Amino acid sequence: MIRKIIHIDEEKCNGCGLCAEACHEGAIGMVNGKAKLLRDDYCDGLGDCLPACPMKAITFTEREAAPYDEKAVEAHKALKAAEKQSAFVCPGMRAKTMERSSAPICETPMESKLSQWPVQIKLLPVNAPYFDGADILIAADCTAFAYGDFHRNFIDGKITLIGCPKLDSVDYAEKLGAIFSANSIKSVTVARMEVPCCGGIENAVKRAIIDSGKDIPCKVVIISTNGEIL
Repeated sequence: MIRKIIHIDEEKCNGCGLCAEACHEGAIGMVNGKAKLLRDDYCDGLGDCLPACPMKAITFTEREAAPYDEKAVEAHKALKAAEKQSAFVCPGMRAKTMERSSAPICETPMESKLSQWPVQIKLLPVNAPYFDGADILIAADCTAFAYGDFHRNFIDGKITLIGCPKLDSVDYAEKLGAIFSANSIKSVTVARMEVPCCGGIENAVKRAIIDSGKDIPCKVVIISTNGEIL
């Protein structure tokens, strides 16, 4: 049948997943970092997902599509609710213990490699003099605790910016875009954890570079919860 249904523009989609959360019917899912309409018959055509998308990547279209199946949707909701109650734990909150060997306390500990203050993305001034000509490290908060040699392998020689998109509940792209636009940045290294929510800081950096209109080299390093570079 021909009916109104959503259309997702993959070129505009930034992979934030907000539309999938807003879709109560479960019609939208994340596939390879992009939002996808997984089931035509789960889409009621009302568009609760549209205002949730910060990139305006979702619109309505009229096309041949399976009719909305309310019974199938209700069954799907019940299944997901049961799974969430019994088993679901956010990967970033899943508890685990790592066995570590005890090492003697070093009498001459390595000095800090941090070269500027503040470090929180929200607090950094856009026009700080240390940004000009700098190699920048943008790190998720947890990375320095997970990776043992973080100062030497990541912070050394870089201007350091840190944040957590899940805890701060902000989109860093605007602030980072302003920093990139106002200064001559040599390179950007993104250090993030392997957990899905950490993808927000990576996406924000990439959008900020695009918005700045500059060709800034960007390298992404993913660190496991066990402290290994993946």
